[in-house]
Amino acid sequence: MQNQTRIIIENVSPQLDCGNFAIKRIVGQKVVVTAAVFSDGHDVLECCVKFKHETENNWQEVRMTPAHNDEWIAEFKVEKQGFYTYCIEGWVDYALNWQHGTERKINDNQQVKSELLEGAEYVRAILNVVDASENEYLNRLNHYFTTESEYENAVKEAKSHELTRIFKKYPIRLLENKSNELKVYVDRKKALFSTWYEFFPRSASAEKGKHGTFKDCERLLPRVAAMGFDTLYFPPIHPIGEVNRKGKNNATHAVSGDVGSPWGIGSHHGGHKSTHPELGSIEDFKQLVQKAQDLGIEVAMDYALQAAPDHPYVKDFPQWFKWRPDGTVQYAENPPKKYQDIQPIYFESTDWKNLWKELLDVALFWIEECNIKIYRVDNPHTKPFYFWGWLISEIKKKHPDVLFLAEAFTRPKIMNELAKQGFSQSYTYFTWRNSKKELTEYVEELTQTEQKEFYRPNFWPNTPDINPYALQSGNESVHLHKYFLAATLSSSVGIYGPVFEYMVCTPMAHGKEEYLDSEKYQYYKWDWDKQNKLTSIISRINAIRKEEASLQQTNNIVFCDTNNDQVIAYYKFDDDKQNETLMVVSLDAFHTGKAMVKLPVNELGTQAIHVSDLITGNTYLWDKEWNYVELSPELPFHLFKIQK
Repeated sequence: MQNQTRIIIENVSPQLDCGNFAIKRIVGQKVVVTAAVFSDGHDVLECCVKFKHETENNWQEVRMTPAHNDEWIAEFKVEKQGFYTYCIEGWVDYALNWQHGTERKINDNQQVKSELLEGAEYVRAILNVVDASENEYLNRLNHYFTTESEYENAVKEAKSHELTRIFKKYPIRLLENKSNELKVYVDRKKALFSTWYEFFPRSASAEKGKHGTFKDCERLLPRVAAMGFDTLYFPPIHPIGEVNRKGKNNATHAVSGDVGSPWGIGSHHGGHKSTHPELGSIEDFKQLVQKAQDLGIEVAMDYALQAAPDHPYVKDFPQWFKWRPDGTVQYAENPPKKYQDIQPIYFESTDWKNLWKELLDVALFWIEECNIKIYRVDNPHTKPFYFWGWLISEIKKKHPDVLFLAEAFTRPKIMNELAKQGFSQSYTYFTWRNSKKELTEYVEELTQTEQKEFYRPNFWPNTPDINPYALQSGNESVHLHKYFLAATLSSSVGIYGPVFEYMVCTPMAHGKEEYLDSEKYQYYKWDWDKQNKLTSIISRINAIRKEEASLQQTNNIVFCDTNNDQVIAYYKFDDDKQNETLMVVSLDAFHTGKAMVKLPVNELGTQAIHVSDLITGNTYLWDKEWNYVELSPELPFHLFKIQK
């Protein structure tokens, strides 16, 4: 039988897929909860948001306030990592309902002697839960309400704000109703704000023609730190398969000296729990991780669940791979592309439980052996969603600091599902968004729809797999504005270097978004000491990101009108609006960008602001709603800090 209640609770937000998944926050952020809460009739009702951390037994609560059309709102702050549970509870507040009705009668000059006696009952009902001073006050009111000679005092106190406050503080929740319990998962700050740099360790050598090592990578750590990057991501560091090894430029057959693709994991030297012998030992890698941490850099490992034909798994656990009727193994394909050097894991194996356990052990090995706290996961969209939900959950139980970046450039619903299953950050379509319209629509989708509750974007202008058409001209201005957009639209950003900052851009062929002589199949001798405008500007932008809280989040963004489709402007602010920035970017790489920019006056609360360009140091007074900007291709953006 239905429980007796008069309260309806509907449209609780935020929630994902009817509460099947947790929304996401970082420590210190707020969860703003809204719902439709109403009842029959005209009685006064109250409702609250109840919440507690998974380690707590007692609920905390914050009272909701009415907005419009029976909508209510409240917020609470999450202070610890891990899961929080939250729900809404509502009730008809008969004491407040009595006070409201009695006040209206008093204001209409009606006699309320009977009503005062009823009020005395509500007062006495909470005498044993109030504090000493409140108890004294309520006893006095009880005397007034039940003593005919105190009628004038009783009428006055029946309408008092103090009585309202006490009734609100100590509600009697008769026939209350409660929503379903929902979850929020809270990560450390790095899940939201991070600055990634990727390079191939085997290209770290200072000597031409020599394979780089972990020791060589140590020498480059100060460069990475000086440019303002806090996350150093390496492609797979494991032994590379020798059977079906790829040659340069993805050639099907390798020749002597070809080093193969790091994603073809496993050989007679070991598998996913081993390091490539030419890079160094696990102890060498552990030392590299520690030295990076000393400079404020976390090393992110590639978690790639696939195997070369000579990976030990293939011999020891053949049931974890798919075999064709002719006895050959199924290698990876993405028609028309073929990856003969890679055998995908067969997740439909009847031995899937042992398979899952081993893959979990791989992730835990590097976490516990080398203090790895970040994984970039290769092609997660080609593995079962529920596997990721399980694996991430199991790791978070023991190591809540560990973060996962989903490298999935695929269909939107698949990318969203991976984020819901627990990935901390996700690759995005930013790489291919170039026009003002494309950028505005995409960022508003990420920040103004349900995606803002679970999808944390990480904007990469390039990757080893993607040499986007926009960068293939090698135009410096394009590289400048693409990094600036990535670093200021999203709170997490990454580049594949030094390819990006050195503007290496030659494609494999016309119409291909792949690099010629890709590092995926060979190593390079880079001039790591080379400096140019891009290294300087990237360093400055990254330093500003660390200083300005508004740039350390993604969702608080408002796009500003401009009268030039080649000029985009946007305003960002932190949750408390204590830090506000305004970015103006010219997308024209060949001509001076001139535009009038409309200030978001409603959000700013004024149309008179001082702005300081944090790149150039120039300051301006903008005292009109529309203001003029002029941007050259040599420095195609302003990064203004707002002062009112």
